[in-house]
Parts: sequence; C-alpha cells; structure tokens
Amino acid sequence: MTNEYAKHETDYIKSYEKLGYTDSYRFVKGELRSTKTDKAYAAKDITIVKEHRYEGMSNPSDMSLLYVMETSDGGKGTLLTGYGPSADADLYEFLETIPEENIKDEDLLPADAK
Repeated sequence: MTNEYAKHETDYIKSYEKLGYTDSYRFVKGELRSTKTDKAYAAKDITIVKEHRYEGMSNPSDMSLLYVMETSDGGKGTLLTGYGPSADADLYEFLETIPEENIKDEDLLPADAK
C-alpha cells in the first residue's frame, strides 16, 4: 500500500522540470558542475531557490535534500544529496559559502504539487 501523501524526490524533480529546471548538478572535486554542460560554478554564481527535505518512509535515517538552483548564466536545475549520516561534508562546506542573499525560499510549485 502506498501513502497518498508521501512525496518522493523524483516527484518534485519532475514537477520542477516542467517549470524549466531541467539541468542537474553534482559536486565533484570541490566544484558544483552542470551535468548538461559540465560547466563549474563558484558559490557566488549559485542561487538556491528552494530546498526540500526528505526522510525515508520505511527508514527515517534515509534522509536527503533536494536543492532547486539557478546559476548566474541562466541555468536552472536541481541537486539531490544526502544529509545526516550520509552527508557529504565537503559539499555542505561549499554550500555554506553561497552568499546569504542568494538563498531564497520561493514557492514555485502549485499547492497540488506539494
């Protein structure tokens, strides 16, 4: 039986893709990189538009964060990463250097998509 109220990361990613957030980002060797273009971005060039936290339905220690991001050159995409015990400490150190004015909490999705 599935929980009709449970939202998974992939559900949100698909919803954001419909809004144009079609790129995805990965953290490699101290840099945030586009998976589409392989371009690297400095922290000052990134805006975090929204953040979603998840805990596993069957295992609460299965935790992840979905970041919805925009880049200074017009890129839009998502970064999915673990947090808690599975967190990448280097990634979180990098994210901490994003300027505070580049951290938003915008509701981009319609209420029925949340």
